[in-house]
Amino acid sequence: MFKFCSLYSGSSGNCSFVQTDTTKILIDVGESTKKIVEALQLISIEPSSIDAILVTHEHSDHVKGLGLFSKKFNIPIYANKETWDAMPKQKEKVLEENIKYFSFENFEIGNIKVTPFSIPHDAANPCGFNLYSDNKKMSIATDIGHMDKDIIDHLTNSSFLLLEANYEPEILKCSSYPYMLKERIKGPNGHLSNSDAGKTISYLSSYGLKNVMLGHLSKENNFPELAYKTVVEELIENNISENLLTLTVANRYNVSPMIDVS
Repeated sequence: MFKFCSLYSGSSGNCSFVQTDTTKILIDVGESTKKIVEALQLISIEPSSIDAILVTHEHSDHVKGLGLFSKKFNIPIYANKETWDAMPKQKEKVLEENIKYFSFENFEIGNIKVTPFSIPHDAANPCGFNLYSDNKKMSIATDIGHMDKDIIDHLTNSSFLLLEANYEPEILKCSSYPYMLKERIKGPNGHLSNSDAGKTISYLSSYGLKNVMLGHLSKENNFPELAYKTVVEELIENNISENLLTLTVANRYNVSPMIDVS
């Protein structure tokens, strides 16, 4: 059984949990060790049972508690070289034997096959992940400045997808953010809007997608209800029935319900 749980998701911190019958991994540790431990306890998972941590990129909301959590529970961390080089303060906390490198090729953690893929974001070498187990595929794709064919190809045939729906353009336009930050967010290496998330989901619904969680919502520039509504409207506009897939929104500050990937 392939299971997914969003422990935290949003501009202030991100951490996801993935489990099979024999393997448990975290994707990013963007909150404190204390908060991650508390979140894992809510789903009855011992932190010391985690087999590995995957890192998408080095921004603080994805690696805030990374080094300390790894050191405390002796957990290997997998990141590409550029990402490791971009987070020296986290790296220095990690035991040498737990510093693992990956390139953009398949590798395995327990019975989970991992395929990293490049994403457009203003980080050293950011990536998303395809995860495979028992003939099931799930995908993690957040912090995406824009969609391109390569990302779509990697997301095709996923049963489950955690997809960024970071901001609503009209809210961003009127927010208190400085001009340069607004330009960064909506730029080609920034974040994905609600509408673009909806268009992506509409396309992928024809390629096996059954379950979608919208994640990494901005606290200042989005609302869960609005993100959900915008995606549903995109589905309707493309003549796709809501009954074809399950759509949820990740909790920004706490644990979302566990999802069975079928």
